[in-house]
Amino acid sequence: MNVKKTPWKNWNHITKLDPDKHISQADLQIVVESGTDAIMISGTQNITDKNVSKLISMLKDYEIPKILEPATPEAVMYEGVDYIFVPLVLNSTDLEWIVGKHVAWIKKHAIKWDRVIPEAYIVLNPDSAVAKVTKSKTDLASDETLAYALYAEKYLHVPIIYIEYSGTYGSLSIVKRLSESLSEASLFYGGGIDSQEKATAMKRYADVIVVGNVVYTDMENFLKTIP
Repeated sequence: MNVKKTPWKNWNHITKLDPDKHISQADLQIVVESGTDAIMISGTQNITDKNVSKLISMLKDYEIPKILEPATPEAVMYEGVDYIFVPLVLNSTDLEWIVGKHVAWIKKHAIKWDRVIPEAYIVLNPDSAVAKVTKSKTDLASDETLAYALYAEKYLHVPIIYIEYSGTYGSLSIVKRLSESLSEASLFYGGGIDSQEKATAMKRYADVIVVGNVVYTDMENFLKTIP
């Protein structure tokens, strides 16, 4: 294993910060010093180069690994971040979110490929903004979800499979089944983790848990999500 190229193999916890939400410098320092393994700059709505740049600038003096997960090609920037995690929303019914935006980005920009890491997203909360924007088919049976994950790992050789419940706490049984079936890709889980109990339960099966919304509502409980 090349740890330099696959740092997430040693991570347990990522904090996702939304450029469209306000966070004070004081709270940002608490997050960075909390023991979280990395900061992911990511959001679905109202994401602009301006608010992405502002958040990256707030993080510039911290040594923690920084990931930009862009919603659109226009939001991609390299200065101030270590990695660009690019989602492919596998259960989207709109090809733009599987291949369209990606090809448009490659056609129009000089890509720094050493920073780019693909993620296979499987979106499972129908009420989430990401599900609505990407027109994802979220009513997947467990077998279907597993099939998407194995397709990503075995056919596409995507190094990260991301189960996204965005805003609600998802199915432990589904994440457990994927964990037992995947052998190469890292399994990321995001959605509804707002307590130590939920974090601990999901971390039993997910390689990495991604925590976001609770940062803006309850910093004390956010700190309890860190393994």
